[in-house]
Amino acid sequence: MAPIKTAILSFGMSGRVFHAPFIHLHPGFELCGVWERTKSESLALYPNIRIYRSIDEILADDSIELVVVNTPTATHFDFAKKVLEAGKHAIVEKAFTTTVEEAFILKKLAEEKKMMLSVFQNRRWDSDFKTVKKVIHEELLGVIMETEIHFDRFKDELSPKAHKETPAPGAGILNDLSPHLIDQALHLYGMPQSVFADIRITRPGSKVDDYFEILLYYPAMRVRLKAGYQVREAFPSYVVHGRKGSFLKSRGDVQEVKLLANEKPNLTDWGTEPESEQGLLHTEKNGRVIREKIPTLQGNYYDYYDGIFQSIRNHQPVHVSAEDGIHVMQIIEACFKSSAEKKVTDL
Repeated sequence: MAPIKTAILSFGMSGRVFHAPFIHLHPGFELCGVWERTKSESLALYPNIRIYRSIDEILADDSIELVVVNTPTATHFDFAKKVLEAGKHAIVEKAFTTTVEEAFILKKLAEEKKMMLSVFQNRRWDSDFKTVKKVIHEELLGVIMETEIHFDRFKDELSPKAHKETPAPGAGILNDLSPHLIDQALHLYGMPQSVFADIRITRPGSKVDDYFEILLYYPAMRVRLKAGYQVREAFPSYVVHGRKGSFLKSRGDVQEVKLLANEKPNLTDWGTEPESEQGLLHTEKNGRVIREKIPTLQGNYYDYYDGIFQSIRNHQPVHVSAEDGIHVMQIIEACFKSSAEKKVTDL
């Protein structure tokens, strides 16, 4: 079976760290080219690829089947639309778009063109989240009453990337980090009934939101999502409480750190957390209360791309669909409305 010839629209952190290594690793893909406007940095790591100087060059290349749209969020809609109109499959980085309306347009266009469209929600394949998901699905905690997910950092300085710090569609922490947490929550529990959000600016000199707290309302459960840049001592990133017990887990996935250090992923020990990051399970089993550490599952973003391969070549359902992306955008829009009005917003 011929590999899926793939092009990437940017070779910044996203392209270099999260996409190219796994496309290169998977035998079902061929990394054919990267759009670099003036530089040719991707050739140092992938000397056999082609450098494209414009998106039009990529769209005119009939050999390219799949395009990764990993440019700034404000450009996602326009570029993804062009990719789909050119008859090519598309992976779009988070946040999917800047509005729900744009997300619906892309979904409809992909369906009309019979093209695969997916949102790159790689954090579903983090070792920590996979372990949390397993604990919940095995009902080790009983009926879930409350879940809290954090993505905290400590950073006063502003990003050197202008598009991240300039007030505009797609900028700010709600567009940058909340898609990870929202997607994880929806993947576990589905769409909530309503949303409350508190969105703030906390760093000196910042002009875009850099803190959020989101509360998702379910009939008998609440999910709290938090992220900010003023957290020096991190809280457990996952806190799940059920009728039988609790599970606490750090954000221990090692993939991003290793990828930033230019380590190449593999299919053996990649994404294996140190034992020190194991989660704490405090629950009841067979009438006996236990409090113990449990092994962390292995993470690997390769599995996201394997799903893309299965979808394009074997017509399997897309792991992270355009519909999933629409749901995340609906939550984000509701969060902005809730925070502005300081009240709960129904979905």
